[in-house]
Amino acid sequence: MAVNFYEEVDDALLKFAVIIAKTEGKHVFCKHRLRDTLEIPGGHREPGEVILDTARRELYEETGAIAFDIFPICVYSVIAKDNFDGQESFGMLYFAEIREFEQDLHSEIEKIVIMDDMPTDWTYPDIQPKLMEEAVRRGFL
Repeated sequence: MAVNFYEEVDDALLKFAVIIAKTEGKHVFCKHRLRDTLEIPGGHREPGEVILDTARRELYEETGAIAFDIFPICVYSVIAKDNFDGQESFGMLYFAEIREFEQDLHSEIEKIVIMDDMPTDWTYPDIQPKLMEEAVRRGFL
C-alpha cells in the first residue's frame, strides 16, 4: 500500500474528504458502531458535491461539530491492491478546529473520543497515521 501527497489534482478525482480535528487542544476521533477501533472523521463525496462541502458534512455527521473553522491541508492518494482494483484513489485532507458540538450523533458513529495522544488501534492503520504525520510536517499539528 502506498500513500502519496500532492498540492492539488483535478477536482473530479477527489472522491473522499478526511478531516483531522481538534478541540481545546485535543484530537477528535470517531468510533464506528460496528468497530472497536478509532478513525479520523471523513467519508465519500456525494455526486455534484463540492469537496469542501463533503468535509463540512462529514465532520458534522461523524463528530456532531456545529461550530468550527476548517482549512485544506493537501491532497492525498492511496494505492492498494484490494481497493479500487489497485488504482490510485484521491481525497482531500483538511484540518478543523471545533468550537462546539451538537449533543447527539446522527450517523453510524457510536461516539467521539477526545484525547491528547494518537490511538493505538486505528481503523485504517496503513493510512491514517500517515495523514497525521503529513499534517504535522505541514505545520497543522
